[in-house]
Order: sequence, then structure tokens, then C-alpha cells
Amino acid sequence: MGTIHRFDPGRRRRAPTRHAAATGWREAARGLGPILVALPLAAFTAVWFLGGFPPADAASPEASGADTVRKHFARCAGPVRITCVVDGDTIWLNGDKIRIADIDTPEISQPRCAREERLGQQATERLIVLLNAAPFELRPNPDGRDADRYGRKLRVLARGGESIGGMLVAEGLAHRWGGGKRSWCG
Repeated sequence: MGTIHRFDPGRRRRAPTRHAAATGWREAARGLGPILVALPLAAFTAVWFLGGFPPADAASPEASGADTVRKHFARCAGPVRITCVVDGDTIWLNGDKIRIADIDTPEISQPRCAREERLGQQATERLIVLLNAAPFELRPNPDGRDADRYGRKLRVLARGGESIGGMLVAEGLAHRWGGGKRSWCG
């Protein structure tokens, strides 16, 4: 049987003393076992929750000058705009207003006809779905301009090597950008 000790609140217990000189590397490394197991496990878990490892054949976004974006987008509402969709070719991302450089979509703020307004609403809703479907790349404007005359950053959005703007063009919700607006009313 073990020894029974009485609790004495007045008695102070002293911490055990350690010898100044450890007996070697084994003594120094004695408490590292759990850390050496937990650290790689934590790193693997973080990669798993952040979307996994990129495919081995994927080109790195850094090599193309692109940034990978993983955000949730909704339609912009109210005066404060951080990350949201304005219309079919304009978004806010982390407080920066971005114009999708390779397309032009129908206007929703001042449409010239009912058809333009209807198509503009469809383009806006479709862009929200496309942006939320999976991470995408934010690429520099191919013509070299960084911003338009309104101060919006000009970027191309792409996923898997395909332009998201091109997807809207294929669905009839956008025109390829050709340097000027085309009519949606006729």
C-alpha cells in the first residue's frame, strides 16, 4: 500500500531542483516527442482544410503573375463594399474595385432597354455562381494597363486555364471586350 499524506495548507511545496548539467542530448530531448508528432500533424491538417495540395502538373500562379482567390461573393449592397459583385463585369475584392478586363456585360444601373436590364441581372447572378464555385486566379490585364479611367483595377479572372469572362461570353451574357461598349438593345 502507498503512503497517506495529510494535506497541510500552510506547508509550501518546493519545485524539484534540476541539476545544472544535463546528462546529454537524451535528457535535453526527453520532452520533444509529443511536439515532433503534433507539428507535422498540424501542418497536414492545415493543408487539408485549406483546399489540399495543388496537382503536380498545375502551373504555379506566381509564375504567371496571378493570385489565387478563395472568397465568398454576394451581390453588393449598401455603401461599404469589401468583397462582392457589382454587376456582370465588376467586383470588389478585399476593398479593391476590379473590372473584368476581357469582357463587357449589360448595364444594370442605367440600362438602355428592358432586354439589357434582364441580361445584366442574369450576368450578375451567373458571375456570383461562377466565382463561388471554386477558387480562381486573378491575372494581370493582357494589354498591360493596370487600371481604367475610373480607377478600377483591370484583371482577367480564370479557373483551370479558362477565362471566367469567356464563360459568360459563351453563355451569351457578355461580349468580348473590344475597346468600346456595344448595344444590348437590338
